[in-house]
Amino acid sequence: MSDPSAGTGPSAGPTAPGTVPVPVDPTRFAAVIDLLGLVAYGELLAFDRMAADARLAPDLPRRALLSEMAAVEIVSYRRLADRLTELGVEPGAAMAPYVEALQSYHDSTEPKDWLEALAKAYVGDAIADDFFRAVADLLAEPDRQLVLDVLHDSQYADFAAGEIRTAIAADPKLANRLSMWARRLVGEALSQAGRVAAERVALTALIVAEVEDESGVQGLLRRLTAAHSARMVAVGLNN
Repeated sequence: MSDPSAGTGPSAGPTAPGTVPVPVDPTRFAAVIDLLGLVAYGELLAFDRMAADARLAPDLPRRALLSEMAAVEIVSYRRLADRLTELGVEPGAAMAPYVEALQSYHDSTEPKDWLEALAKAYVGDAIADDFFRAVADLLAEPDRQLVLDVLHDSQYADFAAGEIRTAIAADPKLANRLSMWARRLVGEALSQAGRVAAERVALTALIVAEVEDESGVQGLLRRLTAAHSARMVAVGLNN
């Protein structure tokens, strides 16, 4: 597969007339394209998933709410695609390296019902958002703010958390089933994340370099794990 950053210029994007383009390290530029492509494909899949999950909703108000949230995801995708185009990269080429890994994750974690769909969004999307939020801080503007802007709205997490808590309060036995489901989600996500890290060398190198050393990487993983554990406890699930 061709490198999506191949053929792009050495500058960080369009410049004003009469100005000299600012040189960009090719490896760092490739890492930025990798990250934007990953987030863009994640948004596209989130739209597909939310639209499908809406059909699992137990009533029309919930179905409408999830459909509205799906619409937000496609707007976020459009912003990322526009930025990739601005940088001289075809969005489809930037997203292509992630299709197999992310599709494998979603295929292996297809929810069977409304609560599993909500738990998948609450657990999986939140871990991804925590990671993207941390990596965004390694980027220069405007890419840093763009990534932060397109992360999932807290309204969705609050909605999912409320639904899960209400369901467990009505039937405490659900806690065990949903906890096991959440553990499966995390395991599958980590498996595919390792696959992406091995394949997208520039992005992995950026993360390792910016957090300075292996202990920095481990610290990032600890923070992600701690945030995940807190979310699980908040809705009555066990790690």
